Amino acid sequence: MFISARVHNAGVAAAAIVVAAAAPAAAQSEAALKTFFEGQHVTLRIDMPGTSDGVDVHADAPRAVDFSEYRDDLKKYGTAIRAGDTVTVTLVKVKKDLIEFQLAGGGFGTFGDDTSTSVYIPHVDKSEREKGLEKRVKEETDRDRRRELQRDLDELRERRERENRRIDIERERAEEKKKERIAQKRLEGGSRFNIRYDDRVPPGMRPDDVMAALVEYVDFTRQAFRAEVAASGEGPAPAGDITMLRKGMTRGEAERAFGRAIEASQRTAAEVSITTLVFVVGDQRVSADFVEDVLVRYTITSK
Repeated sequence: MFISARVHNAGVAAAAIVVAAAAPAAAQSEAALKTFFEGQHVTLRIDMPGTSDGVDVHADAPRAVDFSEYRDDLKKYGTAIRAGDTVTVTLVKVKKDLIEFQLAGGGFGTFGDDTSTSVYIPHVDKSEREKGLEKRVKEETDRDRRRELQRDLDELRERRERENRRIDIERERAEEKKKERIAQKRLEGGSRFNIRYDDRVPPGMRPDDVMAALVEYVDFTRQAFRAEVAASGEGPAPAGDITMLRKGMTRGEAERAFGRAIEASQRTAAEVSITTLVFVVGDQRVSADFVEDVLVRYTITSK
């Protein structure tokens, strides 16, 4: 029992060390991504829905975006950012299993935004006089007097119901105006991508990892980004060093690193043009897919 307890405690301690180490690593990744992206301008390749729910991009899945859900969100929330628009990256946040990549405010529906379309205007309740008349009508035994009391009660009840019908109309008008205001705010509130992972965000995420995940939907080819990548020291290694092959590198960087491609082909998927280049590096064959001259995926096999 003593030995088992020691083993159990050692396991708990090891797990605690892993968790403690993961938190600073995640914080460092977030800080690096925030420094690199926030305040930069990017151009969208797809329409973005006007909601803080944004567009989910499943980095580990064969099909990264559920386009059925995406189309439904565009219909439901409208288009806040159109394909071809250039906007500012306003926030990058690393969470347990996702990275939020917020654009032009992050989308309507964030903390503090009133998303409810209902308007509360209370009905007029029965007055004490109306309640009293109801009681007197029930108790009155004189037929003529009861008829007179009923007439007064009906008149009072009709006046209250007429006022409540007016309130219903006023509420409907107010709710229509609020719906219009919210719809307009959705179009002005920006949007976001949620880069999701099956378990947790991989440690040591770099800007080029984020760009590789989003490159089919966001144009990162502005000169400012290329300059920052070069300044960060994350450019390709000397020619022939396959260990520096990475998503997010440009076609030019790949050709300078690995030489002229021995094969080249092109195809279209989800309305995106994909160029596939095949390089030979030593005794290995690299098949690399580029979207707008940015590497999005690759495979390495023996020649």
